[in-house]
Amino acid sequence: MAKESAAPFVPDKADLARLREAARECRGCDLWEPATQTVFGAGRERAGAVLVGEQPGDQEDRRGEPFVGPAGRVLDRALAEAGLAREDVYLTNAVKHFRFTRNEGGKRRLHQSPNTVEVAACRPWLAAELGVVSPSVVVALGAVAGRSLLGPSFRVTRERGVVQACPPFDALGARPERETGVRLVATVHPSAVLRAEGRAEAYAGLVADLRVVASLLG
Repeated sequence: MAKESAAPFVPDKADLARLREAARECRGCDLWEPATQTVFGAGRERAGAVLVGEQPGDQEDRRGEPFVGPAGRVLDRALAEAGLAREDVYLTNAVKHFRFTRNEGGKRRLHQSPNTVEVAACRPWLAAELGVVSPSVVVALGAVAGRSLLGPSFRVTRERGVVQACPPFDALGARPERETGVRLVATVHPSAVLRAEGRAEAYAGLVADLRVVASLLG
């Protein structure tokens, strides 16, 4: 079996509109088949910050846009409190298709985190997006995004809120061996706030981490 990768589907030297169009036809892993559609990134083409989540959820899969469900509403509020605006950033996910299983009755679609093969397969899309947007700050929202950007040693509990170097966009998935000038800040995924027992404290932590991002953007 051939190694799963989106690379053959990613056009060279394309803008975001062309990348988004090409991503609709991606068959780089098996997630495209049960999903409703590809959910590509959205936002400013020349944003100072790119926020990377895990994967689209149920509502994102149905609407074809990132961060439009409950977690997206948490993120919008946290961005505003941190002094950032959704329209000034670029939002995307490490994986562009919704991975899910169905409940016993077969009606509800239940989120499943993407595995390492699926994250690696989708990484060329993320690299292409980052290359076009060319942000000065990349934000990893949660563990899956962090591992997609920095590799398997990433731990969100240890690295959240810490300013560090982002890998070159064409070499994601490993700690950078050289300085790129692009900063990376990790925080929790906003869906983790919704699941937290101490929701107020979890939300305050998310806002605090995003304020670090805002300070880097000036």
